Amino acid sequence: MTKVTLNLAVRFIVLVLVQVLIFIHINFLGYINPYIYILFIILFPANNNRTLFVFLAFLLGFSVDIFSDSGGVHAAACVTLAYIRPIFLKFSFGTVYDYQSIKFNQTDFSSKFTYFSALTFIHHLIMYSLEIFNISKIILILQKTLFSGIFTIILCLIITILFSQKRK
Repeated sequence: MTKVTLNLAVRFIVLVLVQVLIFIHINFLGYINPYIYILFIILFPANNNRTLFVFLAFLLGFSVDIFSDSGGVHAAACVTLAYIRPIFLKFSFGTVYDYQSIKFNQTDFSSKFTYFSALTFIHHLIMYSLEIFNISKIILILQKTLFSGIFTIILCLIITILFSQKRK
């Protein structure tokens, strides 16, 4: 087992545990919930096997679904996010992504913020749309997506800043 594989396995397990033990119980103002487990999808290395990545995204979402009794909405949102992630990598990082040489701890903040924001809002929009599944409640879906998305982005950026490994 390589160091990268071990690091990914630990990240997967820790994010799922932190999500289901701590963050799943936060229900600020009735509709603001952070979903930091998507950091696994956001920070997954760009040059790995795409099929394996989509499968791991499914396992990640399915794990959260099991603990939160949410019927597969997290799994569906995670698989969709993993599938469309290359589009947002190219949009946010440009030529750096083309050469598969992205190092998230060495990218500028604006690119990282754009990337994190786009993926977070798409994940939340898909998840809340499937959870509520009622077009007459579109305002509620958008409200939950916006406020939970902002809270998730802030927490994810703080976590990546605190746990980033600056190498010189």
